[in-house]
Amino acid sequence: MAVAEEIDNATATPDDGAEKLPFIQTPMGRNFVRAAGAAAIVAVLLGLWLWNKPPEYAVLFSNYTDRDGGAITAELDKMQVKHKFADNGSAILVPADQVHDIRLKLAAQGLPKGGNVGFELMENQKLGVSQFAEQVNYQRALEGELARSIMSLAPVENARVHLALPKPSVFVRDQQKPTASVIVTLHPNRMLDKQQTGAIVHLVASAVPELLPSNVSVVDQAGNLISDQDKPGASNAKLDEQQLKYVKDMQAQVIKQVESIVIPIVGDGNVRAEAVADVDFAQIEQASENYKPNSPPAASAIRSQQTSETNGNNGAANPGGIPGALSNQPPGTATAPLNQTAQANGPNAPAPGTPPGTAAAGAAANPSHKESTTNYEVDKTVRYEQRGMGGLRRLTVAVVINYKRIIDKDGKVTVKAYTPEEMAKINDLVKQAMGYNQDRGDAVSVANSPFDGVDKPYEAPPEWWKDPANLPMAKDLAKFLITALILLYIVLRIVRPMMRPVFKKIDEINAPEPEPEVPEEILPDEPDPALIAEEELRKMEENTARGYRENLAMAKKLAVEDPRIVANVIKEWIGAND
Repeated sequence: MAVAEEIDNATATPDDGAEKLPFIQTPMGRNFVRAAGAAAIVAVLLGLWLWNKPPEYAVLFSNYTDRDGGAITAELDKMQVKHKFADNGSAILVPADQVHDIRLKLAAQGLPKGGNVGFELMENQKLGVSQFAEQVNYQRALEGELARSIMSLAPVENARVHLALPKPSVFVRDQQKPTASVIVTLHPNRMLDKQQTGAIVHLVASAVPELLPSNVSVVDQAGNLISDQDKPGASNAKLDEQQLKYVKDMQAQVIKQVESIVIPIVGDGNVRAEAVADVDFAQIEQASENYKPNSPPAASAIRSQQTSETNGNNGAANPGGIPGALSNQPPGTATAPLNQTAQANGPNAPAPGTPPGTAAAGAAANPSHKESTTNYEVDKTVRYEQRGMGGLRRLTVAVVINYKRIIDKDGKVTVKAYTPEEMAKINDLVKQAMGYNQDRGDAVSVANSPFDGVDKPYEAPPEWWKDPANLPMAKDLAKFLITALILLYIVLRIVRPMMRPVFKKIDEINAPEPEPEVPEEILPDEPDPALIAEEELRKMEENTARGYRENLAMAKKLAVEDPRIVANVIKEWIGAND
């Protein structure tokens, strides 16, 4: 053990500072130190910039009333929050990181009130207030609540509501319906369509008892009455915005269909198309009942038939003859033979002894009567037709096609018209694309004409550094290069001089020790064991990076493998001491 300690002490170097920084001695450690230094410099610069940067302000409230503005600024002063004004005093700015917190705190205090009071007006009623004052406060509160509801719509910036509530009357003829007026201020470049206007009208009408939607008027900030379209008696002769938009969309769709089928043939930019649609927005309801002329009985359908027949022989003879006394007398004595009378008067002659006129009356009293009634069906056509609005009555399309452009190898442009066969084919394609209907009266016109500027020489695209489309990319690249140069300058001029002493110290620690000079001696033919031991020890001294345990293990191994070398070393040490 003592021998190993002696050998370790002999191989140890005087400067053990390298063992304290083992990672810095490596190339990765040096790069890490350089990067850490650069990061530290950047962090310091960023911290200084953030420290000197003023706080970022954001909008707390805008477009407020003067009363709300005074109350808000007073509360901000109480909370000791820095604030400033912008947009000529129409907006209050506070630090951006405190906007939401301050809004919640002000909302808890009921700010901003928006200039309209609601039902909170009824919370502080004074004792002994008159019925008239109570009614006025109720009307003000109702108007304020309606205005707040209308202002919650996205296009509306501000709103005011005026209600005219008549006094109730016990007489029916003296009763009056309430009316309302709404004034809306819209955001810039915003507008209310028909559905939104109707929604505001029905909102107000539903909130007030017995208020009809026809009694609500809506006016915008420009003084335009935008609620007259839904009132009864309003003029509907003009087209509204939705109808005009419908016509424009239909024409744009037809143009798109025509151009999409012609562009692949003539090329992009060589066709222009326009369409005019005649749309019928009338709502038609038609009911008609038509009767045809009478048909022959044989061709007509029988609806009903009645037959009535009467025969007089089936019953007793009714009394007949000349009324009076003569008809009531008994028959007289016969004066002639029956056969002669019957032959003379015929088979229908009266019997002998019958009063005159009795036979005729008896024959007339037993007639036969037949009656027939036939009812035929009458031809009738009942037609009920209802046509909705938006039907297409006529469609007209005009198409202009540019001449062919042929570019030769030298870049010269030649113009050539399309042949009649090609124009006929394009005309058929246009008709199919637009939905041509001859019965409807549609018209289509396809013309072939040179466009202005087609004879200009072909211009090659500019070089990539002259192309204006590459200018934004060049600006971004220049920005990155300037940033990289600034960082490189900081590293070379600031970071590197600061880290130079550290690098110098690391180089001194890692510098190899000078090898001891070996005197030139004539070595004998046989190697000297002492020299071999010294060579081994010198090799051990060169490996200074090894630790104490590694050196001790090497000494033990050397003593076990070759004890003669150790013995020679000890002899040399003893001889040197003498």
